[in-house]
Amino acid sequence: MVTEQFRGGDGDSHSEPSDNADLRRADTLAREIFSDVADKWALLIIEALGERTLRFSELRRQVEGISHKMLTQNLRMLERNGLAERTVHPTVPPRVEYTLTDPGRSLRRTVDAICDWTQENLAHIEDARGRFEA
Repeated sequence: MVTEQFRGGDGDSHSEPSDNADLRRADTLAREIFSDVADKWALLIIEALGERTLRFSELRRQVEGISHKMLTQNLRMLERNGLAERTVHPTVPPRVEYTLTDPGRSLRRTVDAICDWTQENLAHIEDARGRFEA
């Protein structure tokens, strides 16, 4: 759920959002973060990681259809935003693992809700699309 702070709500002076938290403005950090995490691949990666630690190849198998390049880009974005951690184990060849951070696990609850909503409303959406196309 988007909070008043991120929406730029009309709260009192103590709850006024910083300019960087207003999702309505294109040049804000909040909009950039929202755009990053609202990406379909990011959502699927967050869901796949869940409470687990996975290697790159395991993640790629879990997120069907994602290319090596897209998985790499999204994992870097999640790491940059502090939502995932990358651990390199000094083995030959190096073993690289990814896990969600506390903020990433917190975001996962929202991702789970989106997944649940999608499952609950899938039939309705399919029907609506059928009527629209007819």
